[in-house]
Amino acid sequence: MEHVTPIYILSGFLGSGKTTLLSRMIAHWKAQGLRPAIVMNEIGEVNIDGVIAGDNVPTAEMLSGCICCSIRADLTSEIAMLIQNEKPDVIVIEATGIANPMEILDAVAEASLYIQMDIKKLITVVDTAHLLHLSIEQKGKTYRLMQEQIRSASVLLLNKTDRVSTAEKDAMEQLVRRWNPFAPILPTERCNVNPEELLGGLADHGSHPVVQPSANHEADEPLGAALSPERVEGHNQPESNHSGHPHHSHDHVMSYTYYFSRPVNSVEFERFIGGLPRDVYRAKGVLTFSDTNSRFLFQYAFRESDFMKITPRGRVPDVVVFIGEHFNKSVLQEQLEALEGKRTSV
Repeated sequence: MEHVTPIYILSGFLGSGKTTLLSRMIAHWKAQGLRPAIVMNEIGEVNIDGVIAGDNVPTAEMLSGCICCSIRADLTSEIAMLIQNEKPDVIVIEATGIANPMEILDAVAEASLYIQMDIKKLITVVDTAHLLHLSIEQKGKTYRLMQEQIRSASVLLLNKTDRVSTAEKDAMEQLVRRWNPFAPILPTERCNVNPEELLGGLADHGSHPVVQPSANHEADEPLGAALSPERVEGHNQPESNHSGHPHHSHDHVMSYTYYFSRPVNSVEFERFIGGLPRDVYRAKGVLTFSDTNSRFLFQYAFRESDFMKITPRGRVPDVVVFIGEHFNKSVLQEQLEALEGKRTSV
């Protein structure tokens, strides 16, 4: 009998903690002697999260688009090549945070017509603090997209519970339960969860994604005050705007990639990040600072930033990616060029 490859889909809005969870899943499977592989989707031009996966994890990168729309046709061939060339025991599809998981499920199901695979679970990671922030106004495309991601999940991680009070956590858990009364809810900090409880055994069957009724999509104004992190490389490039997709899921979201040509001062960079407009949800990148000897993976989400010392394998340029709604790219470019000394003032 031909091997049936288990597939896990990882969903969640920008900055929710998907990459952290992905690294935990990979470590868990490796500890079991299994060979995992990743299909990683980024809306920006550079796959920074691939730095975390490492060279020994086969990875298919799908950049500058979203699985559920502009590069959907490539998904089947990417999975097929992974299975044929790498023969993994399990594949994780990490979708960009602005993707509608129902459309991803549809794309993966289409691929399963041609490839022997078993969709095990659709895991949605929820940023509890971000959801709390959005639930106050209860409108906007970001709020509705997060609702869709929660409704579609077969298991939910209520992440970053340390960022809210106990009462707020309980309120968000009740909200999530209303939207999805069937999926288990696992409260977590930094996606620290029992892997067996989350994933089950790869031989398990019958834990396929739960499809809930779609949220109501009346035309609200885009919510211009959400917050999250994403990614980067090293010399300024033409900006990329991925708005204008034919479906409603994320046509209000835009991204900008900036490549650094030289190291920048860490204090000045942190000051720049602290002044980002509220309509920049997320930023992520790989940076070299002029006042340190190390390179750093930088992430920004929900008005908070984090720096992790890394030693990238291969040639990884210094770059940063910004994702948000209708922010001014030229202003960011001017400020970043000033950090590099290309302009006299910010």
